[in-house]
Amino acid sequence: MGRKHASLIGLDISSSSVKLVELGQTATGEYVVERFASESFEKGWITDGQIEKFDEVADAVRRVVIKSGTRTKYVAMAMPQSSVITKKIILPGGLREEEMEIQVEAEANQYIPFSLDEVSLDFCVIGPSPDAVGDVEVLIAASRKDRVQDRQGLAEAAGLKPVVLDIESNASRLAISRVIASLPNQGRDALVALFEIGADTTSLKVLRDDEILYDRDQAFGGAQLTQLISRQYGLSFEEAEIKKLAGDLPEDYESSLLSPFVDSLSQEIGRALQYFFTSTPHHRVHYVMLSGGTATLQGLKDRVTELTGFASMVINPFEGMKLGSAVRESKLRRESPSYLTACGLAMRRFLQ
Repeated sequence: MGRKHASLIGLDISSSSVKLVELGQTATGEYVVERFASESFEKGWITDGQIEKFDEVADAVRRVVIKSGTRTKYVAMAMPQSSVITKKIILPGGLREEEMEIQVEAEANQYIPFSLDEVSLDFCVIGPSPDAVGDVEVLIAASRKDRVQDRQGLAEAAGLKPVVLDIESNASRLAISRVIASLPNQGRDALVALFEIGADTTSLKVLRDDEILYDRDQAFGGAQLTQLISRQYGLSFEEAEIKKLAGDLPEDYESSLLSPFVDSLSQEIGRALQYFFTSTPHHRVHYVMLSGGTATLQGLKDRVTELTGFASMVINPFEGMKLGSAVRESKLRRESPSYLTACGLAMRRFLQ
């Protein structure tokens, strides 16, 4: 990519939208939010991480690039966790890169249920093995080539050059690490339950000192509220989503739909924490962090705190960053919880 920290945008493509973030950095190392933008998808364009309507999604990616005003062509993207197989292995230290590649391929054959010709395979050395002196711990990541090529094709159709293909959970963890570092004692030893509330799925990751202790998905998300609005008021799904985001709904919406949904979602979050407690030695967390567009629903944070007994917060991955001249602060603050993954991808610019 040429010079150090060449411009790079983060592009998060989920089942419901595409989100773009571009970050800069001051001379003293502070992050600057230069641009952010999003475009919604219609239901069914992407299902379970599989792109069903390539041309429509590619058009949305083009629109979000134009809307953002960026001139940057290099892009970091991510694969859904469900599309990637990861495995930690131990290899002898001191191997040359080509020797390590041969070893990785031999090990990967044992863990990947496809021919290696059908997958894109990558690896990185994590560090010294905790158990064997002289050995190193290596992370293998593999995904089917057709899934990888779909993501690359979307970027190229929008005139972009994909240079990083990450895993969504890695990107969100990179962004959340800044938030955790701002906690008392820089968040050291704190158990943090991160809920990413998507359109169709809510994921729980429990982190401690940048290590994921627990990771679980539930089939529950913001699209369920949109479906309820659609049925209650005789709207199409797309109309219901637009009115939900704009707050343009009848007077009885809050009492008849919103409050019961917030209760249900809070209970799902409580159940997810109970699963964590019953399947691990832990019986409490120090912080519950809520992200995703649905995290900002009126009353959700307080209801989660009330039901679980744990301090709950809606996270802003841009907290403490400076804002560029093209950024509207009120819009960024309102929408920031849904940009966690995109922010983490944009941060990859400074890890090159």
